[in-house]
Amino acid sequence: MKRQINFALLMGALMLFLPGNAQAYMGICCAKCGGNMPMNIPGGGIPETKEFRFKITPTFMRMDGLRDGTSSVDPDSLLGMPTMGKFMAVPTSMDMSMLNVSLGYSFTDDFFAGIMGMYQNNSMDMKFNAPMAAITGTPGYQMKSDGLADTMLMAKYRIFADDPLIPTSQVSLFMGLSLPTGSIGERNTTHPLAMRQTELLPYGMQLGSGTFDPMLGVTYQGSTSPFWWGFNGIFTGRLYDNKQGYHKGNKINADAYLMYQVRYDTVLELQLNYDWEDRIQGEANEALSGASGHATKGDPNSPYMTPLWDPKNYGGHNLFTTVGLQWQPAPLHILNAQVGVPLYRNINGPQLERDWRISLTWYVEFPTKGSVRYTGPASDNSSTLGF
Repeated sequence: MKRQINFALLMGALMLFLPGNAQAYMGICCAKCGGNMPMNIPGGGIPETKEFRFKITPTFMRMDGLRDGTSSVDPDSLLGMPTMGKFMAVPTSMDMSMLNVSLGYSFTDDFFAGIMGMYQNNSMDMKFNAPMAAITGTPGYQMKSDGLADTMLMAKYRIFADDPLIPTSQVSLFMGLSLPTGSIGERNTTHPLAMRQTELLPYGMQLGSGTFDPMLGVTYQGSTSPFWWGFNGIFTGRLYDNKQGYHKGNKINADAYLMYQVRYDTVLELQLNYDWEDRIQGEANEALSGASGHATKGDPNSPYMTPLWDPKNYGGHNLFTTVGLQWQPAPLHILNAQVGVPLYRNINGPQLERDWRISLTWYVEFPTKGSVRYTGPASDNSSTLGF
């Protein structure tokens, strides 16, 4: 933990003491939208008016080890006989990869709308207790799910700007709606026992929420070239049960960032990323009936076979720091590489803790004939300001 905090402080110091030869730059993103903004924040990367934007982001996240509150938990301490308050299997680690693809359009100087789809792949290592290891002939197995996740509709409306063309301070409203395109019916097909392969996967291994989830937030952006900073907060509401009989907890995301433009085509960034999520509300119908998730299949009164099936073992508080680099390899293109590590975790456990995440974003803009930057198909749209 101390090493991670020192790393974040070092990055902040480097950003503040780099040479100030970038003071004339206006940002490698558009000046109208406030210039530079991290690409992982919803609404980040707003093109000029009458322009499309395309953004694709592969992200990899590693979860290793169990945590309850702020304390680590030894997986072996949870394994044993369910009748003694222990579990037949516990998770030990998880790899999650996601591919986000979004398309957006700026209708006016103040209004932007877009859509983002996501493909997700989950792989979780499970460890058996001694009786299960003897029955199956293996110490554990790998629980898997993959497919289309939920889709997000988003809009951003600017409600204040100190300058309508090149703002140095502005505030916007963020509005979104998560569509339940991700499956909540994934099955435990990789379990070594055939009788368990038809059961539902636990909540955290499903690919979506199963509900239409509204999102509402506010974003502030400020700048005094070559520095850029901002804050955003977004609330996601889970308001009703899905068809499986439960719903995920409400969620809050809050991000603060500082960016330093080293030169016209390169920006360094430092972020603090906080998220809180409530516990799962309700319980899956198949868990209530005993068809899935219990030590004795078909008996809803028997204990959960794994802590993954307890709705109380979801949600909590996480604070991450993220460092990143934005680079413009060509006009109208940005590459954004980011690495995030935890500073603080207080989670409702026992559950797996997030250890690190890496993402790479390719962002590209397409001016239409209505854009002030459109000069015809023969133009390369080059600019000394980066676009």
